[in-house]
Amino acid sequence: MEHSKANHGLSPKEGSNWTGVQQKNAYARLVQQHHSGRFKFYLNYIAQKLQLEDASHEDTVCDRDCTIESLQEGSVKSGLHSNMVPPYEKNSASRFEKGCAIGDPDRKSEVVTYRIGRYGNEDGDFDQKEKLFSAKIQFPKGNYDFESRKESQAEKQMPKSQACSKGVSREILYDGGDRRGFSRIRNKSECASSPPSVDRRRQISESHGESMFNTQTIVSPLQTGTARGANHSSGSTPHDKKYNKTRKRNIFEAYLSREEVSAGLKRGELIQGSLRINPKKFHEAFLPSPDGLRDIFIDGVVSRNRALNGDIVAVKLLPREQWKVVKPEACDDDKTSVKADAAQQAEALHHVRDGSKSPDLIIEAQFECGIEDDLHSKLSCNVGNETKDKPGSSEVKKVPSNATRQNQMTDDGLQKTAKVVYILEQKHSRAATGFIKLMTDKNGELAKKFALFSPIDHRLPRIYVPLADCPEDFLIRPQDFASTLFICRITAWRADSNFAEGKLMKSLGQAGEIEPETEGILTEYGVDFSEFSNNVLEYLPQNLPWTIPQEELENRKDLRKECIFTIDPATARDLDDALSCKLLPDGNFEVGVHIADVSYFVAEGNALDLMASERATSVYLVQKVIPMLPRLLCEELCSLNPMADRLTFSVIWKITPQGKILEEWFGRSVICSCVKLSYDHAQSMIESPDKLLGVGELPPVSSDHTVEEIQQAVLNLHLIAQNLRRQRFEDGALRLDQLKLSFTLDKENGMPQGCYIYNYRDSNKLVEEFMLLANMAAAHKIYRRFPELALLRRHPPPQTKLLNDLIEFCDQMGIKLDFTNSGALHKSLNDQFGADEYSAARKEVLTNMCSRPMQMAVYFCTGMLRNETLFHHYALNVPLYTHFTSPIRRYADIIVHRLLAAAIGCGPPLQLPQEAIQKQADHCNDRKTASKRVQELSAELFFSVFVKECGPLESEAMVMGVLNEAFDVLVLRYGVQKRIYCNALALQSSHFQQVGKKPELTLVWSPELNGDEPVQQVISIFTLVEVVLKSDNVPLKYTAVLKRPGAEN
Repeated sequence: MEHSKANHGLSPKEGSNWTGVQQKNAYARLVQQHHSGRFKFYLNYIAQKLQLEDASHEDTVCDRDCTIESLQEGSVKSGLHSNMVPPYEKNSASRFEKGCAIGDPDRKSEVVTYRIGRYGNEDGDFDQKEKLFSAKIQFPKGNYDFESRKESQAEKQMPKSQACSKGVSREILYDGGDRRGFSRIRNKSECASSPPSVDRRRQISESHGESMFNTQTIVSPLQTGTARGANHSSGSTPHDKKYNKTRKRNIFEAYLSREEVSAGLKRGELIQGSLRINPKKFHEAFLPSPDGLRDIFIDGVVSRNRALNGDIVAVKLLPREQWKVVKPEACDDDKTSVKADAAQQAEALHHVRDGSKSPDLIIEAQFECGIEDDLHSKLSCNVGNETKDKPGSSEVKKVPSNATRQNQMTDDGLQKTAKVVYILEQKHSRAATGFIKLMTDKNGELAKKFALFSPIDHRLPRIYVPLADCPEDFLIRPQDFASTLFICRITAWRADSNFAEGKLMKSLGQAGEIEPETEGILTEYGVDFSEFSNNVLEYLPQNLPWTIPQEELENRKDLRKECIFTIDPATARDLDDALSCKLLPDGNFEVGVHIADVSYFVAEGNALDLMASERATSVYLVQKVIPMLPRLLCEELCSLNPMADRLTFSVIWKITPQGKILEEWFGRSVICSCVKLSYDHAQSMIESPDKLLGVGELPPVSSDHTVEEIQQAVLNLHLIAQNLRRQRFEDGALRLDQLKLSFTLDKENGMPQGCYIYNYRDSNKLVEEFMLLANMAAAHKIYRRFPELALLRRHPPPQTKLLNDLIEFCDQMGIKLDFTNSGALHKSLNDQFGADEYSAARKEVLTNMCSRPMQMAVYFCTGMLRNETLFHHYALNVPLYTHFTSPIRRYADIIVHRLLAAAIGCGPPLQLPQEAIQKQADHCNDRKTASKRVQELSAELFFSVFVKECGPLESEAMVMGVLNEAFDVLVLRYGVQKRIYCNALALQSSHFQQVGKKPELTLVWSPELNGDEPVQQVISIFTLVEVVLKSDNVPLKYTAVLKRPGAEN
């Protein structure tokens, strides 16, 4: 086997540390002794690495994303894939993945698991030797079955000159991975057989289990040309090489100019959209497809071109032969996946705060799942198509070049791929929470100026931060800051570096503590939690206590003598809606919804208005609220507190007991609430209509009204609400109730003392129906008067591809659901199951699955959307809808109030043009999404702390997904989702099979005592199991453990 210097692209004069003879003898001898194609691949790789030019002194720390993946990108781009080196057989790849990710069950004692830890060593083995092109190459440890695979036919036929890469220079990119994925086991309590570590806000990419070398190819520049995202030449001259030693080459492509992007978008050559990076496979990103079908796939960090999650980007589609081949059987292998627990599947855990009474929020929050990427693959897995021999679905396979095969390949089997060419708008805050450490090469030039910041969120790059920003003792005692959380803001990201540059903003405190973690979450998601400035506060009423001016009273409908009351959570402070109900002589009712008139205090265009428009929404955490408005307004002057005169915007209907509206009136009013009822108070009245609550059982009641009068009004409202609700669902509305977690906190230290599933009762439904009715009435009113300026809220239908996957899944599981429209889905979902506990649990699982294809409801300006059919709200099944009922906590409602005042002639015209209204609508959408995610993370934080402080916690769980070496469960008592790995259980063996079309996993438990028989347990979708939630030794991390069948509590 001949190997000349030309084969490796370097001569001794050109910087090689080995002589040609040494390389030839050592390499040839090893290759001759080992015939495994995989082993040859490693040897090829090692040979190239050992001959690369010395790294430039400009960057002594190797780039974080240097994995082999971009070599595959380069090969695909050049029309070459796996035929330049021995191709990988699927069986071998799968076996390699299994050994690397969670261990081969037959060789558990030999396997070392590589994982990323939330608070562990995040930089992997490269912490020991960060200089990638060192003479000693550090590979991840593990027992790789090199001899398990026979040499492929393509390998045997390959010219020897192609066996090794030719002239691979140090600038070749290794895109798509992260060295942190090859981290050492981060604490001694985690053994090789335990499941991979999972974080609160991020996790290792599932493809990390596939290892750095799985299904990748070493590609010669002479064969491929320039790798994607790199500008290096394929055939470097000696002069070029000498020059390259002092000049770093670009990793990322230069952005197009604004003019080129604008022209490209107009011609349809470019596509614009919001970038969504998969937190579980952070090298994968997606963009909504204009055709509404399968999302556009953006593979790798280089193709993402420095764009961050949420950014509005322009992308260019890659040629069709580079599109991703999507096959049902290419489902995520469990052994290569590290899927989400409560931290990563918060999209399915819809946390509802105690103060979250708004009915439209309850309805719409379910459809605002921002990440369906991994859920899509999970649905595909659930239909039972995964096999042990299939590689992970994240692999991008080249479309066959054969014309016949291409013609046979339908678009259903392909996913369009693209690369980012421009960032139109940086939606991401560019702020990150993480940890700092010294550079490994402490004598390098960079180490004298910078420290390395490692973000918790894997989707962000690692960042160089000036040492001047670091604490004074950091250089002397860096170990003291190993568990200290810091906030860093990215200031630049050059095209020639995988590392961003940033500024260290502040130290938050110890990782795992509630307040530092909360501040980090708020900062990362761009939530402004600072105190309001004097410039803003000067627009508040200054003469306190404030009273309503007489001239204002004269211009409003005086309702202060009416029996009007609020129904809210007991702890609510921002009371922005009240109800009234009066029986009329003709047997009908006069029902009023009265909303705080925030627009009276927030004049359009002043500093207070600008601040509210920027915040756009209040953010409700478990322990506190970050208000949109100063507390003087949201808790006092605007809040409809009992026995206080308050300015309101009212809609009053004359309505029949059956819920038919006979008359409607909109106008500005003044009210005086007679009592602040909680949902519990109202529920007690509904459940015991003949029992009159005593004065001591209620909060203080105004002397102008009796408890009996209030109770009768509540009962009348409940009667009408029941009829409204029944009619609404008969008309085709959809509701997907998911488990929502609430907490009880210690009054002194704020720590969680208990948690429970929020119970949505008739009192909640009462308020919901009338808030919905008011919102719909306001939408029709402002749209009729301002058809070009109305701010409405629409909900698009489910995503077609995900919906089709769900339909296929239900068909294979024998579940009869009708997905024709929202009403049919609601009816079939509720008719599918009985009333017993097992049926209720099955419904929870299926409801969770049905929520995944749902899109987000969004605000929009009617003048910017010409097709009126697109105004439709899918879940509510109504043509027009908006938000009117919560102006204290939503800026969109303030705009609607201004439009409504102008429409009925009691306010000035809105000053904003169409474009400005749409821009504000987009901003409200962004902030609502961020707020929702922050609320979810807050709930996850508190639940993690609760498990640590009060665990272990036992609960029933229902299986909602079965893979070949793991299964996912919905923990019914707490509403969280967890993955349970077979190799973390005391099993003799496990066996995956298809029973018909249904996936089934048979677990054989090891005997507890000598002489006992093994216990067999069958796991399939909808199986009820017992689990225990246990806190790990790592902050904010807990795992679910399956209890042995028949085990005592």
